[in-house]
Amino acid sequence: MSKKEQVIFLSNESGEGLGKFTFPDGDTYEGEFKDWDMNGQGTYTWSDGRKYVGEFKDGERTGQGTFYYTDGSVYVGGFKDGEINGQGTWTSTDGEKYSGEFKDGRENGQGTLTLPTGGGYVGEYRDGERTGQGTFYYTDGSVYVGKFKDGKEHGQGTNIWSNGNKYVGEWKDGKEWNGTIYDKYGNKLGKIVNGK
Repeated sequence: MSKKEQVIFLSNESGEGLGKFTFPDGDTYEGEFKDWDMNGQGTYTWSDGRKYVGEFKDGERTGQGTFYYTDGSVYVGGFKDGEINGQGTWTSTDGEKYSGEFKDGRENGQGTLTLPTGGGYVGEYRDGERTGQGTFYYTDGSVYVGKFKDGKEHGQGTNIWSNGNKYVGEWKDGKEWNGTIYDKYGNKLGKIVNGK
């Protein structure tokens, strides 16, 4: 937005103040302007029903804000240059919730995922996937502690089942690969070699 005639209901003629603008595609912005651009607090509503309420800088969502998706899910947290960036919390309509770091709209860094059916994950993310060190709590009461890659157990890790037995060793693409199975008392029950 660079021309003053694009903005209607602006409170003064200097390009600063409160105003409202409707874009040709039906999107609307209502809020603060500076230099004839979206700057400060405002609300941007897309024609498809998505909505952002929060801070703007030089026409972009930058700062703290809330994004409402058309499916009913909500993100509250940091934005930079129009993308979700920084600390925030995303909650879906079915109760799934992620709180942690984001980069360019994806989970990236440390985060906590809570599942609506119980269980969840605490650990590292990269490009929206569980990657790095983490702990996954399964709905059946078992727990995995170890390395992840692309959302699957991969590398060294320990899985403790709800009955107390556990597998300790290497994982590959979500499968026990090379390791040892123990009972809850620490007695060796068997070995897994190359996934068998």
